[in-house]
Amino acid sequence: MWIPWMMILPAIMIRCLTTLYPVIMTFVNSFRNMDVIKGGQGEFIGLQNYLKLFSDDKIGTSMEFTIMFTVISMIFHLLLGVALAMMLNMKFKGKKFLRTIVLIPWAMPMIVAGRAARWGFNGTYGFVNDLIARVINGFHFDWLVNADTARIAVIIVDLWKDIPFFAILVLASLQYISADVYEAAKIDGAGVFRTFFSITVPNIAKTVMSISIFFTMWRVTNFELVYAMTSGGPHDSTSVLSYRILIEAFNNLNLGYASAIAVVLFIIMLILSGVNTLAMKKVSD
Repeated sequence: MWIPWMMILPAIMIRCLTTLYPVIMTFVNSFRNMDVIKGGQGEFIGLQNYLKLFSDDKIGTSMEFTIMFTVISMIFHLLLGVALAMMLNMKFKGKKFLRTIVLIPWAMPMIVAGRAARWGFNGTYGFVNDLIARVINGFHFDWLVNADTARIAVIIVDLWKDIPFFAILVLASLQYISADVYEAAKIDGAGVFRTFFSITVPNIAKTVMSISIFFTMWRVTNFELVYAMTSGGPHDSTSVLSYRILIEAFNNLNLGYASAIAVVLFIIMLILSGVNTLAMKKVSD
């Protein structure tokens, strides 16, 4: 019985080294003074890093936008993703070609998409203003200078990039629904909405809930888009918690405080995972 364990022991040790050790050290460092600029030597300081979170306005702003970004993005992922999947599941000429090209935004690296969006939403030479100016003469707006519109722009780019992949995953679930079921519903006189809510939704609910868990986690931990598109500005209005960790650790060289933020983010992810798991169990029942 020891042979199988001996065979997988190297893989387990590597996994522990690359996963468990960094997680444990993050928790440990969150209780230490590791502010390199101020001469921190890694001494134990208790809950000071965590208490600092409550008085840090930048953390409050980052928390606010993280929640806003995640909730709004996931709502539109569900609505638009399912709608796009339904469209791609229809029978029409060229649907295979459309299914291919629809994944192009998702295949683009997030850094590239963020940099392109930064140029596109530029108030002076961006193509977004140019397109609107073709309809509204003389239109000009600095999208990334205003806090509210900068947040909207970040969410729009995130949706543009990831909804196609979400839709393709839902499409895979739709294709497992037998066409005979829809034919039977049509014969029984069920309309479009009745068919959708009585047949389509129950059959894709488990898949949608499963992929929603992963997409929610990706939204919470996503910092590349903010880093490339707005650098957290203006005035930290588009800064998410994961981006704040990056700034504190590598710009401010305060590894202890960055670790405390990372622990808070870890707890938020655990809560979201628990909520999604409970929701998935109810759907399964």
